Amino acid sequence: MGASAYDLWQVSIEPVVDLNGDGIVDAADMCIIVDHWGENYSLCDIGPTPLGDGIVDVQDLIVLAEHLFENVNDPTLIAHWALDEASGDVAYDSAGLNDGTVHGGAVWLPDTGKLNGALQLDGVDDYVSMGFVLNPAEGPFSVLVWVQGGAPGQAIISEPGGSDWLSLDPLTGHLMTELRGGGRNSSVLVAETTVTDGNWYRIGFVWDGSHRLLCVDGVAVAEDMQDASKGQFSSLYIGTGRDVAPGTYFSGLIDDVRIYNRAVKP
Repeated sequence: MGASAYDLWQVSIEPVVDLNGDGIVDAADMCIIVDHWGENYSLCDIGPTPLGDGIVDVQDLIVLAEHLFENVNDPTLIAHWALDEASGDVAYDSAGLNDGTVHGGAVWLPDTGKLNGALQLDGVDDYVSMGFVLNPAEGPFSVLVWVQGGAPGQAIISEPGGSDWLSLDPLTGHLMTELRGGGRNSSVLVAETTVTDGNWYRIGFVWDGSHRLLCVDGVAVAEDMQDASKGQFSSLYIGTGRDVAPGTYFSGLIDDVRIYNRAVKP
């Protein structure tokens, strides 16, 4: 039977060119490729399209150059709350179907965020809630967010009844995560980095399937080996802890929250 007797479907595979997950392809992504030149490193092996050739080389730079300075459509970006609204009680998800509900008296600041607008939280009762986004046990993922302010014990991203994904150590204010495996020896991961001095910081948590990593402004600040995270199928909070307890509400500005179903390179 000839090929014409079949319905042939062709699905294009988009290369993941925003290597550091900041929403634009630029020199930072090019530097990541150069850092892994000559290696068999799957994150940077984007050329020739669609599946690469097993080594980071000039083919990958060619693909990256085709998208340079573009705001890309990243297929691995599963949730994105830009927090650029000017009013209302909805924080829209531009990448998925997980629009958030704004609680308390949180204030939209459309002109004073790190990237356009931001959401100002008072540390008392302001937060954003949304539905299920991902199960941390199902594979690599990354959470990235811009923050300004905060204080020890406060949470930035958390999972109700589960873990605080990104929070500030209650004693030191250092960036930390409670996301961990189910083993007896698993523990929280705490960086020696403070982000509560009033400046803007892009903080993130990355799990690649075997390593946990905390990053600040594109630099890894804490890392360890970690088995798969505990399974969890609950919703998500921005700006308060997993139990919505006093003292865990964030006081400051939060902007541009992104969740990827891959390990982003800081």
